[in-house]
Amino acid sequence: MTEDIEQYPDRVADMYKDKTIFITGGTGFMGKVLVEKLLRTCSDLKKIIILVRNKKGKYPMERIREILAGPLYDKVKKLKGAEIINKVDAVEGDVMLPNLGISEKDRIMLANEVQLILHCAATIRFDETLKKAVLLNARGTKFMLELAKECKQLQCFVHVSTAYCHLSERILYERPYAPPADPHKVIQTAEWLSDDVMETITPKILQDIPNTYAFTKALGEALVVEQHGKLPVMILRPSVVIPIWKEPIPGWTDNINGPTGLLIGAGKGVLRTMYCKQDAYADYMPVDIVVNATLASVWFYIYDERKKWIFNLTSSALYKITMEEIINIGRKVINTKIPLNGVAWYPGGSMKRSKIVHYICFFLFHIIPAVLVDALLLVIGYKPVLCRVQNRIWKGFEVFEYYANNQWDFDNQESLSLRDALLNPRERENYKCDGDGIDYFEYFSTCVHAARLYILKETDDTLPAARRHMFVMWIVDKVCKGLFLFAVMYYLYQKVLSPLLAAV
Repeated sequence: MTEDIEQYPDRVADMYKDKTIFITGGTGFMGKVLVEKLLRTCSDLKKIIILVRNKKGKYPMERIREILAGPLYDKVKKLKGAEIINKVDAVEGDVMLPNLGISEKDRIMLANEVQLILHCAATIRFDETLKKAVLLNARGTKFMLELAKECKQLQCFVHVSTAYCHLSERILYERPYAPPADPHKVIQTAEWLSDDVMETITPKILQDIPNTYAFTKALGEALVVEQHGKLPVMILRPSVVIPIWKEPIPGWTDNINGPTGLLIGAGKGVLRTMYCKQDAYADYMPVDIVVNATLASVWFYIYDERKKWIFNLTSSALYKITMEEIINIGRKVINTKIPLNGVAWYPGGSMKRSKIVHYICFFLFHIIPAVLVDALLLVIGYKPVLCRVQNRIWKGFEVFEYYANNQWDFDNQESLSLRDALLNPRERENYKCDGDGIDYFEYFSTCVHAARLYILKETDDTLPAARRHMFVMWIVDKVCKGLFLFAVMYYLYQKVLSPLLAAV
């Protein structure tokens, strides 16, 4: 396939030739995949500069070298040579800090050399404090736009937003929306007030917006919209970004957000109930498809005369998969193909339409077993763990239930036109922006396998033991259910049937 398509031009890669690209969020999930894709497909670029903060005593280039040494970059080093990673450089800074914490020397260098800015940095925690979320997602974007104004060769400033930042819009179109508040006033408030005071007034500021993430991402978007017509800005709104579908490592991720967390929790047997409509569907986009669309959209913006600048990178207009289908596929993958190690209970449970039934099941099948197991651990001299795990699951439910029990749809006509603009097989292969050909069972199989390897550190040589353990847990599950059914029937016989027979 690769030999056949090489005869065609790659206009997208040609556009990136000799460009210097500045990326924030390059050490995050999407950022890592973005850097790898740029190196592999647009290898004639001049340089990738990543904004990196010191962390745990490690300097920026130390952190970058550690990331580039990971398995995600094995393919590009094999194809392009190990020296390809020398095109990646780091600038010390922090989006949370005033003026991004960048030194004057580095700021001058960026202003003189950078042609493209990809602003991906954000806190994606839904329970983040409002002050921190504002400083990172809103003020950080403001500082990035100020830097963009200094860049003498700037061709495009890309702001990675989210499809879920205007939650009052049940159909999200590819156009700007009014922010929930004045972003400049909210930023000033966050700068002036202490953490405690800010926390106290958070409900009043958020009003009907369920979390600080959606609120502050909408503010960040509004700041970018203000610069439209003054700067070459573009807004990308990906939906829920999930593990890699195709390349370079199918199923790869570095976090347990979204479906991956559900698969691991259910696969370990600690997730037994969810309050969710079975026929509800969320909008998911594999990270490699999001990255492909990002690179192609920058090219499209620069060379298309219409200068379309807002793209909803979403899938549900074409591909819908319900929550029930995801759970059933995940259960089948884990139970029959790729079990996890150390399963606490045979994977089961179900989604509940009734919140009361869900709460009862959570108490019976989450809290009680956790308390019993932790009590046993204390008796034998170990630290309790399951109650802490269940507390995290409960907090996760608070976020999950809002999105799982509400429905949004997304108009993505501009994204579809972007796909149509990729004219030849090479461009369509290198920057695949659609889900044509996806097999959900195979996809979730690769997700579970990659989660075993890269998240849980469970190597393939442990699979036979995991399958044996799963079989034992299946027997235990059946025995327990049989005993429970017998106990219920015996109780009914003693309390109901036996007195009736005696009366007759």
